[in-house]
Amino acid sequence: MNYLVIAAQLLIAISIIYVWVFRFDNIIVEFKQYELSDLIRSAVGAAKIILATLIVAGIWYPGLVFIPSLLMGFLMLSARYFHFKVKNPLHKYIPSFFLLILCLFLAYISERPF
Repeated sequence: MNYLVIAAQLLIAISIIYVWVFRFDNIIVEFKQYELSDLIRSAVGAAKIILATLIVAGIWYPGLVFIPSLLMGFLMLSARYFHFKVKNPLHKYIPSFFLLILCLFLAYISERPF
């Protein structure tokens, strides 16, 4: 189970870094489409990168995982809302749904004693 948890932590972090660093031009377009300000976009990006970092640090300090994974899950739920609001095609919903499930899995596992 430990390898599955670590894989989930790394997958969340790598996904966030990939989208918010290497595909930032796409983020700019999406946030304009959602009619959200540059300040909101920057705050969301900073929050996601900080939370992803804490989730990875949870590999060594498991007590860090619960709250960051719940907060990241909330951001993924918010992403799903905005995709729905602007009527994006289904393939735009899938990544945030997958990451939401991983975040909920991490939150659940991090609170269970093994």
